[in-house]
Amino acid sequence: MGSIAHSFAQATEKTVQDSSVLSGKWTYRSFHNNPALVTGDPKIALSLFFAEAVFSFDVKPDNSLTGTIDWSGGGLDLQGTVQPPTSAAPLTVQIVGHGRPGTQTEHWEYDYSGYLAPSWSNGVGQVPALVGSVLRAKPHDGAPAGYVASFVAVKQ
Repeated sequence: MGSIAHSFAQATEKTVQDSSVLSGKWTYRSFHNNPALVTGDPKIALSLFFAEAVFSFDVKPDNSLTGTIDWSGGGLDLQGTVQPPTSAAPLTVQIVGHGRPGTQTEHWEYDYSGYLAPSWSNGVGQVPALVGSVLRAKPHDGAPAGYVASFVAVKQ
């Protein structure tokens, strides 16, 4: 097995097997799926941001997930499920975010699908990371349903 493939196999074996790693706060960043290169332009790089927020998760023993995603001026309440890792797949999450009654997000709905990135056996200073995509499930404020962005969330 090649060096990279061997390292990935070791990383997959070392991925946290317990869904409780998800409980707590995560720094969340989502990005427009624009394939154009940034070419060193900071303005283009910043234009790729879709959102920045904080996930707060509480995972129960039955692998149900509750929590919030909060940003300056708003947030959503979260409900979801955690699928523990198998020999063929990493730990995954499926989450629905609902807007809060009486706030600007009242009628919003977003769906999140992600997985826990592998921990590298020879990684230095690595923290748990969730990677995935987010779907605007309901239209709001003139923005149509169906928009998809990619996200990365790192454990605080």
